[in-house]
Amino acid sequence: MSMKITSSVFEDGGEIPAKYTCQGADVSPPLTFAGVPEDAKSLVLIVDDPDAPDPKAPKMTYVHWVLYNLPPDTKGFAESVAKLPEGTGDGLNDWKRTGYGGPCPPIGRHRYFFKLYALDTKLEGLSSPTKPEVLEAMKGHVLAEAQIIGTYQKT
Repeated sequence: MSMKITSSVFEDGGEIPAKYTCQGADVSPPLTFAGVPEDAKSLVLIVDDPDAPDPKAPKMTYVHWVLYNLPPDTKGFAESVAKLPEGTGDGLNDWKRTGYGGPCPPIGRHRYFFKLYALDTKLEGLSSPTKPEVLEAMKGHVLAEAQIIGTYQKT
């Protein structure tokens, strides 16, 4: 079985409900992880938007959530996850803070990539890292990856 990440509130390619965005409660959506390789030592979750600021003229990828060193037996998160599994590291998003920051596109419909990585190691020596720092530390350690894409446009 290949690794998968799913959500009960949006399908792959579907619209993320407003509740999980800056126009709603701005809480993290429920996520489910399946098929994590047995030899995984940790998981990484990165949520980002490659369409910033305008999907017709993207200039950057905006980072919404960075989690690392999730235990490999993590099955996902309930809506508005408040307590992360023990040992989980919380990286900096592009608001320069830890935690989830929901979709808040300035213009147009953006895509939000929820990416899950299974690693053959735990990431050591990181302290509130950015997405590039986590990706650098992951090099050569990815056993499997999965993603789900949600979309959102302000109303």
